[in-house]
Amino acid sequence: MSIIIPANSAVSGGFDVTNSLMFNRVDSAYLSRSQGTATLAYKYTLSMWIKRSDIGAEMYLTGVSSGTVIELMKFTSANTLEWYNRDAASNVSVAVTKNAFTDLSSWYHLVFSYDSSQSTPATQKKLYINGVEQTFASNVGLATNAVPGLNLSGANIKVGAEYSPNYYYDGYMSEVNFIDGQALAADSFGEFDEDSGVWKPINASGLTFGNNGFYLDFKDSANLGNDASGGTDFSESNIAATDQGTDTCTNNFCTLTTLVRMAITLNQGNTQVTDTDSAYYGVASTMGVSSGKWYWEYKLTRIGNYAQDGVMSQLPSGNGFNDIYNTYVGSKSGGVALNTGEGKIYSADSSTTWFGSANSQGQIIGVALDLDNNKIYYSADGTFGNSSNPATNSNGFALSATIIANKPVLPCTSINNCTLDYNFGSPYYAISSGNSDADGHGNFEYAVPSGYFALCTKNLAEYG
Repeated sequence: MSIIIPANSAVSGGFDVTNSLMFNRVDSAYLSRSQGTATLAYKYTLSMWIKRSDIGAEMYLTGVSSGTVIELMKFTSANTLEWYNRDAASNVSVAVTKNAFTDLSSWYHLVFSYDSSQSTPATQKKLYINGVEQTFASNVGLATNAVPGLNLSGANIKVGAEYSPNYYYDGYMSEVNFIDGQALAADSFGEFDEDSGVWKPINASGLTFGNNGFYLDFKDSANLGNDASGGTDFSESNIAATDQGTDTCTNNFCTLTTLVRMAITLNQGNTQVTDTDSAYYGVASTMGVSSGKWYWEYKLTRIGNYAQDGVMSQLPSGNGFNDIYNTYVGSKSGGVALNTGEGKIYSADSSTTWFGSANSQGQIIGVALDLDNNKIYYSADGTFGNSSNPATNSNGFALSATIIANKPVLPCTSINNCTLDYNFGSPYYAISSGNSDADGHGNFEYAVPSGYFALCTKNLAEYG
């Protein structure tokens, strides 16, 4: 596994996207709206930023079916993007990308630009990813002036699902713009940063949206289907206020990743980890750090047997996060973790009492990782164990020489018949108090210790 510090959201300055919507596939979550009479039916542009939470499964970004007209944008089980159209005369056009999209740590910007008045397949349908126009592995032309499903009067659009609905999307979306009547390029919605060369969003609110256009900014947690351009709002299906996130294309937060796992299930935008097996299985996160001070929380939602959360470094010979499949984090020389079933910290399979007793189901555990002084601290419902104080560098658990020598480290967890809900700063579960770090990033149940920061790309660019 490679350590990924996602660059496409690490650029400071410029337009800031504050919210996203998390689509959880097992909840069958989606948005829907019926379209009216288009400004210019055969031209449109759909722009969206997405961060996937799973791969290897067919899942739809949008789906429309009305009579014989069908339009679909989806990830295939091979992780390519497919753009399907069938018009009123049952003519079919299918465009498929050459590349697969398997990165679960980064945000992608997708722009679908449609103009069936053009004469060739390459000019009728254009797809841009992170500012670059794609060459399709296959692409069949459209009938002249064929009206697409997304802009068809009376058609019901699904966002996050196929039209049935079915094949639900699993991941995050932000900055969803639909422009009726114009076939625009990606530079209407984003630009390359002049210093880093990274593609980043720009404020597109000044565009003319047209009769059927819409803008989903997901800022209103009480109305996550709100059309911020002033049009008809989308209806929400199986979406809750807690599905609003601060993990966005301009500030990407750490999550767990399905690329390193065995008998473990990840849900809720890869922030909830569940195991129903009787053995330990581990999962890593998406962001690694070598310096700085970092804070995150996790809720002990269900304690069956044991859970261990901590960090692991990358080591050869099966002692680091490349080998957490069928083991527990604290058993390795490159790992350190709190065993909640005992209230003890483990490292290299040796234990030290931290809380003195087992942690309780429902507790929120705080983790303060100090890679400047090479210590780790744990709190339970806001109280740090071992009479420790991470803000004053007192009574922390010292990281082993093996971990220190083999930085960077990643947050990792291993569980045995448990469910943990993680909060790296963009929680899916309700927070009753709300605490951010000193730079205003993250949303935590308990106060972030002074000098510690949420694991997100804005903080990584500043302190990592």
